[in-house]
Amino acid sequence: MAISDALQIVSVTDPGRVRGHNEDCVESRPDSGIVVLADGMGGYNAGEVASGMATSIIAGGLAAAWTPNVLKKLDREGAIAMSQNTLQAEVAKTNKAIYEAAQKDPHCAGMGTTLVACLFYDNFLTVGHIGDSRLYRMRADAMEQVTRDHSLLQEQIDSGLITKEDARSSHNKNLVTRALGIDPEVEAEIHTYDVQDGDIYLLCSDGLNDMIEDEEIQMTLIALRSNLELTAQQLVQSANDAGGRDNVSVILVRVNKPFPVERGFWARIKSWFA
Repeated sequence: MAISDALQIVSVTDPGRVRGHNEDCVESRPDSGIVVLADGMGGYNAGEVASGMATSIIAGGLAAAWTPNVLKKLDREGAIAMSQNTLQAEVAKTNKAIYEAAQKDPHCAGMGTTLVACLFYDNFLTVGHIGDSRLYRMRADAMEQVTRDHSLLQEQIDSGLITKEDARSSHNKNLVTRALGIDPEVEAEIHTYDVQDGDIYLLCSDGLNDMIEDEEIQMTLIALRSNLELTAQQLVQSANDAGGRDNVSVILVRVNKPFPVERGFWARIKSWFA
């Protein structure tokens, strides 16, 4: 089964109500099960450069490595290991490219970007993230945050210096502790999760979750999930209605049916006639 037949992918990105330009960037490769979102930072529109480089290099690199000829030799555990190793390698390559571009061009000095990237395959997803762009999962009516922010605010919450409730009004919301392209080397946090039929996955920049509560995100997903395009548009509209102080981007991925990979004797027979 082609993975594009199992997944519906919708994305929206918007500059918001305050910013003059959009430094977020999104990209999807439905035929490969790849979605990538980045939220750039830096002066003179350099954040836009960094996020654009991140999405294009990582999506392109994953798609080039994730080929049927390579995958047919792997069992499910091997595919999981490859997904994690490939994603980490693409992050390292992208970090190097952004860092070197920033060193060469004074207009791009100090540019960087957050990242959240997902690769869907064989009823699992591998996610890699850096910074405070997030991945959420809606399963039935329950929503949970899958990624954990790399931010000063999250560290303060973890250490007990501030409560989650007080964090909503903190001035440290945008201080990330890890970003792509700022230092010569960076490591993405990478995990793999089983996927279930009916799951909805939300990738978003902090322009969404800084403006509206997780409970409102959850209620929007529940109320509108039969129309994924309308859901994405409404999430962005809600962030803008709440002030739109930042660029806001969302990617929604709905699992419409399982996408297991056939292996063994009959799978090899079918491949001869494909």
